[in-house]
Amino acid sequence: MTLTTLDWTIVGAYFAVSLAVGIWASKQAGEDTKSFFLAGRNMPWWLLGVSMVATTFSTDTPNLVTDLVRQNGVSGNWVWWAFLLTGMLTVFVYAKLWHRSGVLTDIEFYELRYSGKAAAFLRGFRALYLGLVFNVLVMGAVSLAAVKFGEIVLGWPGWLTLTIACSITLAYSTLGGLKAVIITDFVQFSLAMIGSIWAMIYILGLEQIGGLSNLIAHANVVDKLALIPDLSDPDIWVPILLVPLAVQWWASYYPGAEPGGGGYIAQRMFSAKDEKNAVSATLFFNVAHYALRPWPWILIALSSLIVFPELSDIQNAFPNLPSDKLGHDVAYPAMLTLLPTGLLGLVAASLIAAFMSTMSTQLNLGASYLVNDFYHRFIKPDASEKHLVNVGRLFTVLSIILGGGLGLFLTSAGQAFTLLLMIGAGTGMIYILRWFWWRINAYTEIVAMVSSLCIAFYFNFIDQSFAGWEKIVIGAILTTVVWIVATYFTPPDNEETLQNFVKKVNPGGPGWSKYSQGVSSEPWPVPNGILCMILGCTAVYSVLLGVGQLIYGEPLGLILIGLAGVSAFGLTRLWK
Repeated sequence: MTLTTLDWTIVGAYFAVSLAVGIWASKQAGEDTKSFFLAGRNMPWWLLGVSMVATTFSTDTPNLVTDLVRQNGVSGNWVWWAFLLTGMLTVFVYAKLWHRSGVLTDIEFYELRYSGKAAAFLRGFRALYLGLVFNVLVMGAVSLAAVKFGEIVLGWPGWLTLTIACSITLAYSTLGGLKAVIITDFVQFSLAMIGSIWAMIYILGLEQIGGLSNLIAHANVVDKLALIPDLSDPDIWVPILLVPLAVQWWASYYPGAEPGGGGYIAQRMFSAKDEKNAVSATLFFNVAHYALRPWPWILIALSSLIVFPELSDIQNAFPNLPSDKLGHDVAYPAMLTLLPTGLLGLVAASLIAAFMSTMSTQLNLGASYLVNDFYHRFIKPDASEKHLVNVGRLFTVLSIILGGGLGLFLTSAGQAFTLLLMIGAGTGMIYILRWFWWRINAYTEIVAMVSSLCIAFYFNFIDQSFAGWEKIVIGAILTTVVWIVATYFTPPDNEETLQNFVKKVNPGGPGWSKYSQGVSSEPWPVPNGILCMILGCTAVYSVLLGVGQLIYGEPLGLILIGLAGVSAFGLTRLWK
């Protein structure tokens, strides 16, 4: 099926709304860097929470879920469901600390927490690394999904899809800054939820599928339904369940799931009007992202096993799809071609919106690093606020060209996901502990970063004999050992810096006892925060798995939903 005039009208209307928001927000955004990169620091929790969810859902997200389900079954999603652990830890421990820091970016934090030339070097290097290299890689992965969507659903070559979608994204991002990004995210999230649920309902009603009961009983699907992988086979459950839950969530630096918070999650927290709104936004994000969204994608992915059981079936249905872009992840956009006029336009608009949401966030975040933590800090410290905003807009243009270009060369969503996990493997524990252990210093992070990059390079370009999960575990262990040794063999930060950090952020705990004199006493947040984290994870996982059991017709679903309610009640009593 090709898009009709009605479908294109819906897509065009979304483009117009995005541009209108950018123009409306442009006046305030151009005033200063606080307005352009942090939306004036006065945003409410619900807008910020929705923005986090919208950003985390990009065009590549349902593609990735489809890839995982088709190859490893529903339980394959634990490779990203495990990130709920770090998400809840951020909510109940780190959100308030980030907001107290008062920094413009999470990279500016380095010269608040660490001292000397090493801290300055780390700030500048991370600005270039995260603002350009890592950020471009993320946008490349997102652009890859847009390329596949355009080739299958729109019938456009990849370069044309990226040119049009990136141009609109660039327009409202450069005009309206973060405020435009956040407001368009709200529209994008609404479109995405309506589109995915409606598409799921329609696809389940197709004659080939025959409804939900027929879907879950189909021979191509029954062995893919397990919510927990086969625990009798270590080759299955170790990489799918054990490694993500035991290692990956704390060891890897992944966009939207940074251990201890960071990236665009931290940026949203900085944009909140107060500490309470920062915490509430992050909590909403984790509930919505893990408990509310996955099942429409999962059911469409399972349906694809009936319509397109083999990759050859997709290739036969879409003969113009380049062979290097053929993978299980394209089954999702392939299923969307079965939608009727109007609904196809709505879903197309929702997926284009998902692409634009993530791209616009990465553009604004990357530009904030390059402007605040590199250009302003090291190149032109006396630059005016308007000059810095204009430089930010210039960096935005450069980033989207590089990120979109990379998307034309990548091949699969799973490939990009694994690579991103590998690059940061082993660094995550630093981001968790640096708030509560004074001995961690700038050299710790420098050594860890260099080690993880070298190990990732070795496993991806020299020795490719290891499985993806083995690379992550080995990389995490080696990097962790290296940075712990480096911490004790390098000089600590100066006393003044450490004392000032404690006075401003007040992290508390035994790791700061020697610097806590004269600081207002309040209970150390970690013990209570970890209990809240456990209850929060229990509630969200219970809803996620409970809904799955109810879909399968299992009464266990009601018990899990009840457990979610009990956990949520306990959380309200414990969290203050």
